[in-house]
Amino acid sequence: MLKKLYRPDRATCEVSFTIDRDASKGATTASLVGDFNCWDPEANVMTRRKDGSFETKLDLACGERHEFRYVLDGRIWENDAQADEYVPTPYGDADNSVVVVQAASEQCCTDDDHGQRN
Repeated sequence: MLKKLYRPDRATCEVSFTIDRDASKGATTASLVGDFNCWDPEANVMTRRKDGSFETKLDLACGERHEFRYVLDGRIWENDAQADEYVPTPYGDADNSVVVVQAASEQCCTDDDHGQRN
């Protein structure tokens, strides 16, 4: 699951990446990999919560799109069921999840939103 919190400067967005307990399939470790970290499973190790879910947060520049996936237990690659989009991998054997961080001109937040967009 993705949750976006646009910063007041509208230049960056804090994106929370969450794998719920059911989607984690009983994994003991999880990593976020994507084009923002050269697909390195050690770059963004996710924190395991007491309920068995996993989470990590990244600041991403507005106006960008990033392909990503989750790696469970160092060997199982999973997509985010609530990603903004999906695109085929270069290998043609699966899809990658995509997170879209809107440019400042596309953001339509009001004061009541506090910058949050899912």
